[in-house]
Amino acid sequence: MRRFPPERIVCLTEETVETLYLLGQEHRIVGVSGYAVRPKRVRREKPRVSAFTSADIPRIMALAPDLVLCFSDLQADISAALMREGVTVLGFNQRDVAGILAMIRSLGALTGCAGAAEALARGYEARLAALAEARRGRPRPRVYFEEWDEPMISGIGWVSELIAIAGGEDVFADRAARTSARDRIVSPEQVIAAAPEVILASWCGKKVRPERIAARPGWDRIPAVAGGRIVEIKSPLILQPGPAALTEGLDAIVAALE
Repeated sequence: MRRFPPERIVCLTEETVETLYLLGQEHRIVGVSGYAVRPKRVRREKPRVSAFTSADIPRIMALAPDLVLCFSDLQADISAALMREGVTVLGFNQRDVAGILAMIRSLGALTGCAGAAEALARGYEARLAALAEARRGRPRPRVYFEEWDEPMISGIGWVSELIAIAGGEDVFADRAARTSARDRIVSPEQVIAAAPEVILASWCGKKVRPERIAARPGWDRIPAVAGGRIVEIKSPLILQPGPAALTEGLDAIVAALE
């Protein structure tokens, strides 16, 4: 890293972009992922230099970053290419709510605003605790969260936790801690057997088609389908492991369950 705190940061994930904006550190950001949409002004303020699993390495290098922020093994090839160019890369791998809060605190420490990051994280912790307490003792509807449709992939760790906080019961909670998406693949028969009362779907990068879900063979026997409770949650709100999931993403789950 050329400077500390880093003055020129490239964020290849939306959650790091949003976090730095919330911390008042957006002046450090010199490039972002094409998926960055929060806050709305980021799309007119910052150049887009990557997709999620691919990046324009020469363009990133032209920005002379002190630091590039990546996420998980899915961006390992990008990280390796940048490191071969001599760039300092920090890869986060948050998979649950605790990991999201740790990411926020880490970015605060990294950019010299640990106090603001601690206040932000504690605010989220208080909000989550209050929502969970408000739903204590209520009936807990059984929920199937579909992260992808072909193959069918159930929800990742932070999604499962947020369903529980919102007052639901993830029917595939036992799979949520598995880091690989392939380990969260479920069959149509398993969903039928789980008998969810609510189906939440968020297909990353494409619009959810509730009628296609309802038309799957045998799914008319699922309570959620019979009751018309198939709800899309926009992927930028729930599939990015950052502030959006803890706020609007969680609110969307609460609304769907109520």
